[in-house]
Amino acid sequence: MTLFYYLRANTEEMINYIDNINEILRPKITEPEVVLDLFAGCGGLSLGFEAAGYKTIGYEMDNLASSTYNKNLSGSCNPVKLEVGFEYPKAEIIIGGPPCQPFSVGGLQKGIEDSRDGFPIFIDAVKRLQPKVFMFENVRGLLYSNKWYFELVLLELSKLGYIIDYKLLNAVNFGVPQNRERLFVIGHRGKFNFPKHSKHKVTVGEAIGDIMFTTPPESKYFTPSMDTYVAKYEKASSCINPRDLYADKPARTLTCRNLAGATGDMQRVRLNDGRRRRLLHKEASRLQSFPDWFEFIGNETQRFNQIGNAVPPLFAYQMALSLKECYRLGELHSKEEIIEMNMKPNQILTLF
Repeated sequence: MTLFYYLRANTEEMINYIDNINEILRPKITEPEVVLDLFAGCGGLSLGFEAAGYKTIGYEMDNLASSTYNKNLSGSCNPVKLEVGFEYPKAEIIIGGPPCQPFSVGGLQKGIEDSRDGFPIFIDAVKRLQPKVFMFENVRGLLYSNKWYFELVLLELSKLGYIIDYKLLNAVNFGVPQNRERLFVIGHRGKFNFPKHSKHKVTVGEAIGDIMFTTPPESKYFTPSMDTYVAKYEKASSCINPRDLYADKPARTLTCRNLAGATGDMQRVRLNDGRRRRLLHKEASRLQSFPDWFEFIGNETQRFNQIGNAVPPLFAYQMALSLKECYRLGELHSKEEIIEMNMKPNQILTLF
């Protein structure tokens, strides 16, 4: 299908997606509870929760990412490095994305021996504040090559008196135009239901079709040597379909590496004249479901890193609505009851 016919057939869908993220994902505080966001990055997760009505307080050691959060969100982000024993303000809900480098392929999977491991900090915050509900997200590798450590994390959290639900979810099933699998873990004392899948998978064309084949002044194109490198990369990896973006499909997972790095895996658009163009910041931002009004702080690489590290806000918004429903149902079990259940042989496995 040519670009002309694709855009003519999908103009309404494209407008719907862009309008939705621009309007739905606006901070509008309606709830009395405070949400604490640990390892908040530029605020993708917090933006989803603020759109669902919650005031947020973020903590992020990267100064530029923290500045992006403060520029766009209603809540405030503190540019500090967290550690076990940190004193937090009172919060009824804790969310976050503990650093995933220790458990990702790109981070060499050093796991518990990696100083970047944020789970002890997250568990300590839950222990100190005893929120009614909490949620964290992480890479899928935590479920597989590092499952032993994941089970230790779940055990420690269950010992604090929480029922734990977890699931591997793909953002493409929740309105985000990108295949992005992440592990979500929810702790509560009532009943939690994960959000339902969308009936329609949003495509790259619906998200960026209006700018996908443009060539603004800031465009960066592949050099002949980069084209040669990509050709060798694709041949060596037995690539059937070139790793360009396709207007009629969702995107591959956006990462810091394939947004900011000049690699064979780089996210790129193949133009009508055959040239390949690196993604524009606006394109990457939309594919992560950030609204057009959301402004990133920093240089080109720093902004790409913030986008690649973020939780897609539209995905976060739907998780926030499910968490809100769980919170409103209240605590069906006491902390003591859950701890007692978790102490029974094999009972922890049935709860999870």
